[in-house]
Amino acid sequence: MILLSVTCCLALAAEVLARDTFDPLAYVDPLIGASNGGNVFPGASLPYGMAKAVADTNSGSRQGGFTLDGSNVTGFSLMHDSGTGGQPSLGNFALFAYTNCPGGDINLCVFPKRARAAFGRFSNSSVSAKPGTFGITLDSGIRVEMTTTHHTSLFSFTFPSVGPDDEPAQPLIMQDLTDLADSRQNNATVTVHPSTGRITGSARFLPSFGTGSFVLHFCTDFAAGADIVDSGIFVNTRASTEVHNLTVSRSINGYPLPGGAFVRFSSAAEPILVRTAASFISAERACEHAETEISDFDFAAISEAATDAWRAKMRPIRVSTNKVNGSMLTNFHTGIYRTMINPQNYTGENPLWSSSEPYFDSFYCIWDQFRSQLPLLTITDPVAVRDMVRSLIDTYRHLGWLPDCRMSLNKGYTQGGSNADVVLADAYVKGLREGINWHDGYAAVVKDAEVEPYDWCCEGRGGLDSWKALGYIPVQDFDHKGFGTMTRSISRTLEYAYNDFCIAQMAAGLGKSADKEKYIGSSGNWQNLFKADQASAWWNGSDTGFVGFFQPRYLNQTWGFQDPLNCSNLDAHSVCSLQNTGRETFESSIWEYGFFVPHDQATLIAHMGGPAPFTARLDYLHDRSITYIGNEPSFLTVFQYHYAGRPALSALRSHAYIPSAFSPTPAGQPGNDDSGAMGSFVALAMMGLFPNPGQDVYLITPPYFEHVNVTHPLTNKTARVFNVNFDPSYEDSVYIQSATLGGEVYSRNWVDHSFFTEGRELVLTLGRNESSWGTRVEDLPPSLGRYEGFGGGNGSLRRAAATAARRWRREGSEVEFTGVLGGKFGM
Repeated sequence: MILLSVTCCLALAAEVLARDTFDPLAYVDPLIGASNGGNVFPGASLPYGMAKAVADTNSGSRQGGFTLDGSNVTGFSLMHDSGTGGQPSLGNFALFAYTNCPGGDINLCVFPKRARAAFGRFSNSSVSAKPGTFGITLDSGIRVEMTTTHHTSLFSFTFPSVGPDDEPAQPLIMQDLTDLADSRQNNATVTVHPSTGRITGSARFLPSFGTGSFVLHFCTDFAAGADIVDSGIFVNTRASTEVHNLTVSRSINGYPLPGGAFVRFSSAAEPILVRTAASFISAERACEHAETEISDFDFAAISEAATDAWRAKMRPIRVSTNKVNGSMLTNFHTGIYRTMINPQNYTGENPLWSSSEPYFDSFYCIWDQFRSQLPLLTITDPVAVRDMVRSLIDTYRHLGWLPDCRMSLNKGYTQGGSNADVVLADAYVKGLREGINWHDGYAAVVKDAEVEPYDWCCEGRGGLDSWKALGYIPVQDFDHKGFGTMTRSISRTLEYAYNDFCIAQMAAGLGKSADKEKYIGSSGNWQNLFKADQASAWWNGSDTGFVGFFQPRYLNQTWGFQDPLNCSNLDAHSVCSLQNTGRETFESSIWEYGFFVPHDQATLIAHMGGPAPFTARLDYLHDRSITYIGNEPSFLTVFQYHYAGRPALSALRSHAYIPSAFSPTPAGQPGNDDSGAMGSFVALAMMGLFPNPGQDVYLITPPYFEHVNVTHPLTNKTARVFNVNFDPSYEDSVYIQSATLGGEVYSRNWVDHSFFTEGRELVLTLGRNESSWGTRVEDLPPSLGRYEGFGGGNGSLRRAAATAARRWRREGSEVEFTGVLGGKFGM
């Protein structure tokens, strides 16, 4: 055992010299997911930056602005979200350029967005992207490159020396008052200065997946290698150099009337640099951002600074490159990269209230982000997560509720439970403390559980009277206190139950023992919708062979019915989103939601007949493609074999999906990235430590690399996972035979967050066959209930968790609490 530890340490030391020269950005490809519905933002941004510059295309799945699906460029805009569903988001105040207007006639240039797309053809091979910089060459010969600071984008336009008509170049750059979704409302304004060419303006837009509206302002300047010839404004298809101010309505036909401003230059001998910033406060604030952040138009310096910012954020995680195919490294590092595009740091840019707290936006949506993205950031960037939690709590202070979804300063639609509760609990149990007012945080989650908002479409929970009286959300509930889409009764019940468990953990830590017991009790409400005799048959009548599924229930406590296969990956007919005709599960089937009891897998396993039937049911879910790995409810099911004492099957299932469903190509994502959710799933699965979000639990599987090093940004201690007998083909040695933690034999199939903060070393010895490692009851992850039907006996996981828990203390902290599972943790 000592020799093994020395061998591991020597192998790790051999790479220390290379650590400082290893560049993780060499393995980041922002174009992964830029086609086939990945919806990623592939453009230029800083980590969590507000400015997000990219070319916008006119068709396909363009929620992130740009796709490689064969559509044309309509402009180059300033702000975007990444990986979202719904309508395309942001894409405001796009620039577009022509080498000249035919015959020098300004009215022969094409201004409206739809029409000018004909001049935006490009070849995919002309596109370049790296963290902080994006470039593209149009078939017209115009090359556009872009980079950003936090609020400001810098574009470099390089033009041919002659236009399509062989006339000398006299470049025109326009800026319009549209967005990706054409949501602009009335009275948008723009002004262009006749001599300097500065363009300023503002417009009101709609959020892409929520209620309300927002006003955005911009400020654009030019650093031209040529003189300004003239400038002016355009409305619809006509332009004028005599008019320099415009206020334009939306029009009466449901499509915003094209309008904007332009500047024309005397030659194309040098690239024309365009600096443009946005602000939710005012055009003057946008100009301040631009002048402060990019004072000298130095494109190379700004691009290099953006790259350095990304490199610093990627630095905490290092993996061995030994024997590993480069595509695996690209898949892994790009997954980490995509977790830091959204949410976006809008601190100082929130006009809705005055506060000294951080303000983050583009929580799009927390239903997607809580499962793996935010837990990954808690490992790699806990300072950012701390600020996000502070922002969520501050939103509660000023708007009355924690958001479940938020974008563009507006409330987004709630998809299920009040899952910001999970985010706060996850941060709390993992020891994030500095600057967070946890008493306010606790008040926020309790309000979610106790007070029904009038519009629970967009915050809090609905149906709370029924929840408290019956212990579930009824189908066709009677709810006169608040209003939202009266569907999803099963998935809301299951999510509310888990939300309450998360509240119980916080209550335990804050010494609120009565609250702890109360919410532990209601966290068991999921059992009220479990129908033990419910079968599931395929549509051709053949039986799946499994009995016991969740089912809807009415107010009078009688059972309703939903086919357990409705809304599965194989169901092409059911309505499964937020429509009024939707089913009782959101974007997922009863088969898949049947496993969503993250806090009490022991009791769920008992309900399903024991560990063997539970394992068989998981296999059936995946092998028959009932689940869809491109949607977040599937994530934890890949690793839930751990709870049945079969961690080897979690490892095997992980390799069944990566890279087959997640390949490092533009079309390689199985679904839209959901603000980085897909990327974080890939990264955590490949790290071999997958979280059960909202709990201090990481499920152990062999990493996809010989070793993984994670340096915690707050403690500066490095956690290490080392694979002995590593097989880069992933065909033979993918099963853990034994393990040591800190040099001591370790048989549990999970670790807690102190693994990262204390910088511990986990050594996994791998083999070709499933072993007994991690299979005993005392080795299983925490669960509220007792594990029954295991060969190792009936150990209570309350006691197991208490035994496993290690006391740890962050330097200077006096905070200490007793966890809900009975273990005493110092945080």
